[in-house]
Amino acid sequence: MVNKLQLRERVLDQLRADLALQTKAARLARDEAISEESKPENQYDTHSLEAGYLAEGQARQAAEIEEGIAIIASLAVPEFPSGAPVALGAVAEVCDAEGSTERYFLCPRAGGLELELSGRSFLVVTPQSPLGRQLLGRRVGDSVMRPGRRATTPARIVAVV
Repeated sequence: MVNKLQLRERVLDQLRADLALQTKAARLARDEAISEESKPENQYDTHSLEAGYLAEGQARQAAEIEEGIAIIASLAVPEFPSGAPVALGAVAEVCDAEGSTERYFLCPRAGGLELELSGRSFLVVTPQSPLGRQLLGRRVGDSVMRPGRRATTPARIVAVV
């Protein structure tokens, strides 16, 4: 059984770590932009201007991470009864013809994040991703094509929790 509350907390932990890094980078770029050493020496010196643009971009990225944290923190992670379709908060287990199994956590943000919990790996996918769009609304037994795979045969959803 998957503890989705722990899984969600792992996603949040990673996002919080990313936020701390991004905030520090934005602060450093801002300090660089306003430092005495960055004052232009002539009309062609754009160092402080470039540092300002960098700081602005990093601050915007930090704000997006903060927004993602708030959204994921409020994400409901209910148990899905047998036969229920895949929806936000679900973990879908997909198995291909060779028996390779992958687990996907459908989350509104943090797509592409790979996590491990209780010795099993999970990939966070968003509803906007190609795989997320395929998984939404599907049920156990339905097939999906996993993007980036060379296999021509679809993989089957074997569990939705």
